[in-house]
Amino acid sequence: MVDLDLQLQQKQFNSAMYKYTSRKIYKLFGKLVSVVNVSFQIYLLYLITQISISAFWNVNAFFAAFILTDFVNGLVHMIMDNTAGYNSIAGPLIANFHLHHKKPMYKKSPILFVYFNESGAKVWLVGYLFIVSIILGFSNPNPVAAYILVYVGILSSVAEVSHYLCHTSDSGIFMFLSKIGVFLSKQHHAKHHLKDNTNYAFLNGCTDPLINLIAGKFYKGYKETTDCHFAQYTGEGSENR
Repeated sequence: MVDLDLQLQQKQFNSAMYKYTSRKIYKLFGKLVSVVNVSFQIYLLYLITQISISAFWNVNAFFAAFILTDFVNGLVHMIMDNTAGYNSIAGPLIANFHLHHKKPMYKKSPILFVYFNESGAKVWLVGYLFIVSIILGFSNPNPVAAYILVYVGILSSVAEVSHYLCHTSDSGIFMFLSKIGVFLSKQHHAKHHLKDNTNYAFLNGCTDPLINLIAGKFYKGYKETTDCHFAQYTGEGSENR
């Protein structure tokens, strides 16, 4: 029996990807998002140096931010993986994002380039960093909370580097850091691609048990939904990221 809804979604996906690959505005938008995100991050680092905090609370703020970053970015990943909306204004960006399941491969690049370029996919981070900038610039927040907010903003881009290394690196340093839980391990993240509706977090995956419970409650999974939408797509972007 022909699944007319699936055929429509596939057609809309292909149309969205045609827009993404044929109109420079979408890739330029990604570069602009990268510039804005990194600029905000630098500005927040400057602001945070004006706030005094002990080494003890600094370390605690970092660890709290690390866990929170893993959770928040995992939730965003969960929502994106289960979202279609190819006819919306963000449709081409959503479609391009879904291709990371079709061919989970990156072009190898220097880490700083990865940090900058992958920050361009985090449109939501622009709003977050803007709000944190307002909070730090025009109020007197709790110092520990301020550090946590800034660290989350920066670690959200570091999470993209962790994901990149998980897919591309076999270096001894990365393997050691992923083994001790600093970065995302290959074994942990492989479940996201091999199974369904699981292991969305990608800083180090420590919050996946909680995210998996949330995903199971709200979504039926991407294997039989959004992953099917790009099944007929063979155009630009389908071979690597």
